[in-house]
Amino acid sequence: MAESKLRDLDQYSCSICLDLMKNPVTIPCGHSYCMSCISSYWDMDKRNNCPQCRQNFGSRPVLNKNTMLADIMEKLKDTKPQAASLAQPEAEAGDVECDFCTGRKVRAVKSCLECRASYCEIHLQPHYDFPVLMRHKLVNATFMPVCQKHDKLLEVFCQTDQKCICVLCLMDEHKGHDTVSCAKERDEKQVKLEVDKSKFEEKCKEKEKELYTLQKAIESHVQSAHRAVEDTEKAFSESVTFIKKRRSEIIERIRAQEKADLDRLGDLRKQLELEIATLRGQGNVLDKLLQTEDNIHFLQNFENMPNPAGVQDSPSQSLELDASFGNVSKRVSDFKERLEEVSKQEADKILESVSDLLIKSSPDQIKIGDRVRVKSSVKTPRFNWGSHVTHKSVGEVKAVHGETLIVSFPGHENWKGDLSEMELVTGGIKPEASTQKRSIKVGDRVRVKPSVDTPKHKWGRVSHQSVGVVKALDGEAMTVDFTEHPGWKGIVSEMEVVSADDVSGVLTGNNSFHIGDKVRVKSTVVTPKHQWGGVTHKSVGVVTDIKEDTVIVDFPECKGWKGIISEMELLSSKDTEECFRVGDRVRVKASVSTPKNGWGSASHKSVGVVTAVKGKIIAVDFPEHKSWNGIVSEMELVPSADSEYCKFKPGDRVRVKASVRTPKYNWGSVSHESVGTIKALKVVVDFPEQSDWAGNPSEMELCS
Repeated sequence: MAESKLRDLDQYSCSICLDLMKNPVTIPCGHSYCMSCISSYWDMDKRNNCPQCRQNFGSRPVLNKNTMLADIMEKLKDTKPQAASLAQPEAEAGDVECDFCTGRKVRAVKSCLECRASYCEIHLQPHYDFPVLMRHKLVNATFMPVCQKHDKLLEVFCQTDQKCICVLCLMDEHKGHDTVSCAKERDEKQVKLEVDKSKFEEKCKEKEKELYTLQKAIESHVQSAHRAVEDTEKAFSESVTFIKKRRSEIIERIRAQEKADLDRLGDLRKQLELEIATLRGQGNVLDKLLQTEDNIHFLQNFENMPNPAGVQDSPSQSLELDASFGNVSKRVSDFKERLEEVSKQEADKILESVSDLLIKSSPDQIKIGDRVRVKSSVKTPRFNWGSHVTHKSVGEVKAVHGETLIVSFPGHENWKGDLSEMELVTGGIKPEASTQKRSIKVGDRVRVKPSVDTPKHKWGRVSHQSVGVVKALDGEAMTVDFTEHPGWKGIVSEMEVVSADDVSGVLTGNNSFHIGDKVRVKSTVVTPKHQWGGVTHKSVGVVTDIKEDTVIVDFPECKGWKGIISEMELLSSKDTEECFRVGDRVRVKASVSTPKNGWGSASHKSVGVVTAVKGKIIAVDFPEHKSWNGIVSEMELVPSADSEYCKFKPGDRVRVKASVRTPKYNWGSVSHESVGTIKALKVVVDFPEQSDWAGNPSEMELCS
């Protein structure tokens, strides 16, 4: 009953304020409102239409009070039910608001496609009460799609232009186009979307299968890695246990041998002590007789005195105590070196095998136009690095021929690479100055970017291959110490940081090697381009000349050895500290003020030949001081350019240069035609005419 009564009262309520009408007025279409409500509505709307039926009146109608409705309102004031003022849910962000609520915004529950308005529960009531409104189509509250040009509801779909239009658009710019109702077009497109959805579901199932397979592969890979770790730990633990066991056996054997030797030496010592006591006793008897003054007593006892010739000597036994176990120590030291060498080589092979466990990509994953770079696990690409290409370089794929890619890198067009060595680069690269400024700091190793043709402050003695250390940063300006150019000025945006992984790639430029540097062949090089000669991976030599990509090195095993810069590596002082070999030419480092064992007759200018190396101790024959003893860390190798001695070695056949009129130490029996053999590096030469001839190295020449 309450609801029926409320509905009866609603027909006298203003549909704008939802309260009983005050000063009711009736507009030309027949609808009635509060005079103030309809006036305010028209002030805001500016179109002078009816809020309910939307009839437009052109000019604003004159409002006159409806006296009959006013009387009815007065009678109904006391019967207004409280239900009409029940709280309505307030509209939140994203909700459709009721078009008729003033003040507080209330959430709409339905939208009318005929009225093109949205209503809350109370304002929607007339659509249930009035027959003319009951025929309107109500839908769940939604934002009404209205034509921006004609202010009409979008009800038609233009298939020609593929857009929603209103009925007036059919008579305007869409006249003659293929059109259907939006509902019909929706039905057709919904069928297509359902087909597309089923395809997506099929693809999703395929991807789920791939994911399942990948997950299984990952689990297998993880298990394999765990097994490898366990096997590695077990193998190394067993190796350590085995070595410890063998160590104990050797130590026990040494201790046992030491005890046996000491027992034997103890017996020998006791025997010698007894013999000494006997001899001393007999000596005392002789001494006593010698001291007697009685001649008769002396002569009577002379024949009874002990005779030294009658004393039997025990078998002579000797043992070189100072070096009795020296051979064992040497063998242990040799064993340690061989074990370390073999362990390093085998460990490197194991590490390489781990690095080779790359997840293979199918060829169709890298295609023309993709951005790629060389994988960080690749030390040297199959077709080499080329110019300016490094692990950081990002290029665009220009062609794919089977397993071979053609890539355009900055500074190197049409670079050729192997598909398995490349990886896709996703995301953007932002080499802005601000980014570089944040990433470059004092102490970083940097170089000029390959994309920079000419630095702002010019090259100086620097090149793209030069690597220097940042000494100062001042805004965009930076100071870099290059080997070729200390204090070089540059711009942050022109530079890039060189990581530790890139250093090996940078060491292919001539600026990485200098005459006098200590180098060796990289362990990754199986056979050098110009062959080994007498050189091995362990050989350490001194750079004597550099010509483009070729380096000339003096190794102890091979003087004037020719190699390729990319095949060589620099050695630090720590690497070379124990790399001296017998026959090497050496001198005391300039940084050493006084050698630990003193100068003797040697000096910083003295160049000698290594005769022995025992741990940290090195024995050198200097021209000024034979058998000079020094410390390995105080010495340095001497390149041939620094010493005339480096031209010769014992056994070389030499003669006096034709340009020498009189040798420094005179001719003796020698002449310009004499050919002799170097005996020692003073230089001492054995000529047929004269042995042990002394000469000056600068006056001599090799004979073919």
